[in-house]
Amino acid sequence: MKLANAFEVEAPPEAAWNLLMDVPRVIPCMPGAELAETMSDSKWKAFMKVKLGPISLNFEADVVREEADEEAGRVRLAAQARELKGRGAALATIESTLAAFNGGTRIEIVTDVGMSGAIAQYGRGMIQDVSSQLVSSFADCLQKQLIAEPEVAEAAVAAQSKPVGGLKLGFSAIGRAIGRIFHRKERSDS
Repeated sequence: MKLANAFEVEAPPEAAWNLLMDVPRVIPCMPGAELAETMSDSKWKAFMKVKLGPISLNFEADVVREEADEEAGRVRLAAQARELKGRGAALATIESTLAAFNGGTRIEIVTDVGMSGAIAQYGRGMIQDVSSQLVSSFADCLQKQLIAEPEVAEAAVAAQSKPVGGLKLGFSAIGRAIGRIFHRKERSDS
């Protein structure tokens, strides 16, 4: 499934590029993610915790920078994650593109996520809703890293360190799934 997010910041493209190239600084912006090890200048290991009500998922991920084209303003990361209790795996490609925009920078993030195993059985709608919230939170943290005072940027990263989810995230995703069902029913009744 593909998820897209875009935002503008009052920071020059060079500053945005420098942040995107600093993967050890970017990984903690993903909710529940923690950098475990830097393997090389283009390869890292990370852990990620996701909690949906009583369900806790812990992932170990290998993150690789597959492309970095400064002239085109594009960087692509790939992540292969394994749930530590063997309940499945996830693959993700995160492509960020940046361009000058109204004296600042517009950053577009397209994430392509695929899941397998037991974790994929939680329902495509719920996974899409939760993933969408993760990407949105990630983009917000990146934005704060670029334009906020150092204390605000640090607080944004600290807020992301908590396990993703909880009941609020799960109920929010369930609510959107129910809304989609009713919306489909309304269209079929018309």
